[in-house]
Amino acid sequence: MKAGRKQSVMQKVIPVEHTGQLVDVLGSVNHRIQRLERQLDVSIEPGADGLVIHGHNEHNVEAAGIVVNKLLALSREGQEISEQTVAYLGEQAGEGAFAQVMSYAPDAVCVTAKGRPIRSKTNGQARYVEAIRKHDVTFAIGPAGTGKTFLAVALAVAAFRAGEYERIILTRPAVEAGEKLGFLPGDLQTKVDPYMRPLYDALFELMGPETYQLQVERGAIEVSPLAYMRGRTLDSSFIILDEAQNTTPEQMKMFLTRIGYHSRAVVTGDITQIDLPRDKRSGLKEVRRILQHVEGIAFVDLTDRDVVRNDLVQRVIRAYEAYEKHRTNR
Repeated sequence: MKAGRKQSVMQKVIPVEHTGQLVDVLGSVNHRIQRLERQLDVSIEPGADGLVIHGHNEHNVEAAGIVVNKLLALSREGQEISEQTVAYLGEQAGEGAFAQVMSYAPDAVCVTAKGRPIRSKTNGQARYVEAIRKHDVTFAIGPAGTGKTFLAVALAVAAFRAGEYERIILTRPAVEAGEKLGFLPGDLQTKVDPYMRPLYDALFELMGPETYQLQVERGAIEVSPLAYMRGRTLDSSFIILDEAQNTTPEQMKMFLTRIGYHSRAVVTGDITQIDLPRDKRSGLKEVRRILQHVEGIAFVDLTDRDVVRNDLVQRVIRAYEAYEKHRTNR
């Protein structure tokens, strides 16, 4: 027990079925549960009847109990429990969002080439996955690290494997972010390849390089700049437009009117990272005003809470948001 907690005014005991669950929840050398202890200012330790939670604050003890119960439920279901999962649930519970913690249900989206299941890791990601499954066109808007692109590619691969679509088409605008295409060596395809690299990486992990290359040669997978979409009709395809904040309104309209019969489209972007010239409007910022009431189209907003990269990314995003808010107020 932590120093100074022996006289805690609140105590809660969470029954545990077997020691395997303790390992799942506590983590090696208790590193997972220590994160929750710091977040909620409680002490959690194994006891004779289960996990014992001590704390001076009734709300925090109750919040920790709800999180621990959810982690135990995930363990019983055979779900992987990561430190990020514990951090996410701890933050939600600390803010009193108990219903969101209890309803947390990571959804298996796809399996990688190495057999690792890909799941939604936050409630925001779960809403995003559900929106893609239910709508013909889904817009996902949120900061870096929220899984916008990777989850979309995972759903595309899963649907392709199931025979729901004949092709996967991934595209993004080749907008220069401080670098100049003209100074890169090679032909046009070689020059635009760096812009496509995040899409290649996702496909390699999900399908494996050999399978990916085979499907590319068959024409079943295409990764190309947005400019290559003009004049085409994309039937029976799962189409992903990435980095859509760097499209102009004209490019956005062009892309959306490429969607053919029995096709599904996902558009992802971060409106805080627009690399367009100052005199150009972002098609992603404008499209919500135009299409938000159109049937078959969904908009999903992801936030810093949905960041699933290093915790530092979440802190960086929040620091920038605070800075921009302060600057705007001034």
